[in-house]
Amino acid sequence: MGLTALVIAGTADLFAGILLSTMEDTLVSIAGMMILIYSAIGMRGNIFGAMGSRIGTAMNIGTFEMSLRKGTVLRANVESTILLTLIMSIAMGVTTWAVAAAFFNANITVFDFIFISTVGGVISGIIVLMFNILIAYVGNKREWDVDNITAPLIAAIGDIVTMPMIFVATWLFKDEILSLAHGEWIIIGVSLALIAVTIVYTVYILKRKVGRRDFSGEAKRVLVQSLPVLMICLVFEIGAGIVIQDQQDALIEYAVLIIMLPAFLNQGNALSGMLTSRLSSMIHLGTLESGWVPRSGAGENFVLMYICAMLTFLYIGLISFAAMILTGGVDNIGIARTLAIILLAGFLATTILNLLSYYVAIAATKFGLDPDDHSIPVTSSVMDLLGSAVLVFVIAFFI
Repeated sequence: MGLTALVIAGTADLFAGILLSTMEDTLVSIAGMMILIYSAIGMRGNIFGAMGSRIGTAMNIGTFEMSLRKGTVLRANVESTILLTLIMSIAMGVTTWAVAAAFFNANITVFDFIFISTVGGVISGIIVLMFNILIAYVGNKREWDVDNITAPLIAAIGDIVTMPMIFVATWLFKDEILSLAHGEWIIIGVSLALIAVTIVYTVYILKRKVGRRDFSGEAKRVLVQSLPVLMICLVFEIGAGIVIQDQQDALIEYAVLIIMLPAFLNQGNALSGMLTSRLSSMIHLGTLESGWVPRSGAGENFVLMYICAMLTFLYIGLISFAAMILTGGVDNIGIARTLAIILLAGFLATTILNLLSYYVAIAATKFGLDPDDHSIPVTSSVMDLLGSAVLVFVIAFFI
């Protein structure tokens, strides 16, 4: 199930890479766009991947029901993910502007970045949320272990949906609203309205009374426990964006690399999400001892990740090269070097994510936290940074 989901995810990410390769003008015209795009993609996976992990655990321990009525696990997760999407989209807009202004001579204002990030983030978040519910529905109906499929599929859907929605928001900003009279004031007004809605919604969730017989307080718990971690994760996402932004010219020069980039980073997220979801459920069920030295159950999962990684990274390298040729790209790197780059980078990234995923889940448990809330955001964000750094290092080694 996991390998099938990873292959589907890798194929889907191919389209995200092709889209990115056609958006050169937008990437060049707005300093910091690459940072915003990859921060938004990573954060979408963090928020909705954690939601999928919580649902997977609820299914495994028998507390999940396919209902959106108040007090259910699904309702609490929908409410918390919508609010976290709003908060983190605004935070990404502000942070991206600050970094772009400091290091890349940003040519648009903080409200412009908030508008692009939040409008694109909310639209893509709604779509990803619908897919997350669909996966939960089908998985619940067919009695699947959604821990094996949610992380890869949600990461891929997040890539496919987030990137075009960010560009749609950018198009609205550049070509439609700014062309109107007082267009900049409209941008400021919409941004302030989104901030106000987020504040009101946050207060509403935090003031909610907690029920003892149902999950009516789950949204508040998820918000309180997840938000600090997501804010820390944002630093890693921005760091990954800076690494990619700094190598933007080289990536654009070698078409196959920019096509391959979203799929490579997504597979790191998908594999780490798949592993942490499995480990979290095992910890909740008591089938994995939470020791600092990995036991046999963890070792078997590590081997599984290596097998899935090598097969899917090989597949991604092949289809990325084929897509580059079919879309008229220039073959200035060769298929042998393409495969060498992605397989070596994939092996190094998988080694990192195996150890990272295990110890983040164990650390969360040791500190009395729910690994479902913290493992996927932390591992995905750190893997975005380390995965992009590993890929850039390997590219420099071969090129």
